Amino acid sequence: MRILRVAQKLYPDTKGGGQYHVHAMSRDQAALGHDVTVVTVQSDPDLPHIETRDGYTVIRYDPTASLLGNDISSGVAQYLASAAEFDVMHAHSHLYFSTNLAALKRRLGDIPLAITNHGLYSQSAPENVFRLYLRTLGRWTFDQADVVFCYTETDRDRVREFGVSSRIEVVSNGIDTNRFGSDGRESRLINSTEPVVLFVGRLVEGKRPSVALEALPQIKRTHPDAQLYLCGDGPLRSDLESLARELDIDDSVHFLGHVPYDEMPRVYRSGDVLVLPSRAEGVPRTVLEAISTGLPVVCSHLDQLEELVAGRGELVDLDAGESIAPRVSEWLETGQRVRSLEDDYAWQTTVERTTAHLRSIAY
Repeated sequence: MRILRVAQKLYPDTKGGGQYHVHAMSRDQAALGHDVTVVTVQSDPDLPHIETRDGYTVIRYDPTASLLGNDISSGVAQYLASAAEFDVMHAHSHLYFSTNLAALKRRLGDIPLAITNHGLYSQSAPENVFRLYLRTLGRWTFDQADVVFCYTETDRDRVREFGVSSRIEVVSNGIDTNRFGSDGRESRLINSTEPVVLFVGRLVEGKRPSVALEALPQIKRTHPDAQLYLCGDGPLRSDLESLARELDIDDSVHFLGHVPYDEMPRVYRSGDVLVLPSRAEGVPRTVLEAISTGLPVVCSHLDQLEELVAGRGELVDLDAGESIAPRVSEWLETGQRVRSLEDDYAWQTTVERTTAHLRSIAY
């Protein structure tokens, strides 16, 4: 197949689970013999406009404007308007303007379209704003797709609740379960002789890393030596460093910055609990990676994670005023590792199922 992948952001140009998903899917479909082109918005002016890497082609266009953190690119619009030599388009996340453009291309043209729902709501705007979006332009965007991919049946049902009529297929997010296994070395970045709480993600408001810092003093009441390690970088780092000093926990908080992908399995093995207090997510790779290494997770309460996290951690309703601290302390007390993932969460399965569904609409 000749696959045109439409993605607002791409790894390693920018870091994040969704960006890595786009890269890995393109890489592995190219390895299967498909001709893959990714059109994306430029994040670094020093990167080339067109580049071939990992078996697929990347075409970058400069942003023209920005709305609520959503870059708008006239270059992407012009490219899509003239795109013709493709069997299928695959856009990632209905939350991005580039996906709206892909939907318009499908409406006006004859290239079949798939859209992957990486999470129903944005972390960068109020939920009520996106409810309005989902009942208008968001629903219209989904309805142009020949197939919509959702990670869970819960997400499929939530998309249907907004009146979306397109075909929906459930394809789990996946990870390399061989790489992210419980057996292997631990990370030299972490002193694992003390209780270790991990936060893995961008240091942005939507991920709520401050919740992890604010919970640490309470966790230290029962585990005085507990340490918090934050893997990731972002605009909140200096604010979080100041907060750690204000809470008088700066000696117990460690900012690791961006950690290379190859190091992350060892990081997870070095931890005792992963915390993810995000406002909104799909099925986060960080949760899958942690569980795959046997690490329990304490997350904000997201309906789509209930089945995955059951018996492997706790979901906490932060918006109702609950704290992650008691749940983290309980898991630190037990010191238990958790059961591994089922085959449905293997990345190879994700690639195979996605490719099969793309083929079904391409021919």
